[in-house]
Amino acid sequence: MYFLILNLVFFAGLLVFSSKRKHLLLMLLSLEFLVLSLYLNMFFFLSRMDFELFFSMIFLTMSVCEGALGLSLLVAMIRSCGNDYILTFSSLW
Repeated sequence: MYFLILNLVFFAGLLVFSSKRKHLLLMLLSLEFLVLSLYLNMFFFLSRMDFELFFSMIFLTMSVCEGALGLSLLVAMIRSCGNDYILTFSSLW
């Protein structure tokens, strides 16, 4: 039952990520939502199979580093351009 709900949460995050592709902050938030759903799915799977939970701590550490990197990129883009809309950047085209 948990896996069905967590897979539904994961696909909802993918739907939000694909529909909000013009706004960088919403994309980063949906990526963090995806990482959180993957972490919960992995935690329930590892605890149900009686495996070690050390890998989940490594995954959580890497996801925090990914979130800090995304936030620093967002701050740098806002300071240089003034907004976080993807379509206004001429360097991406």
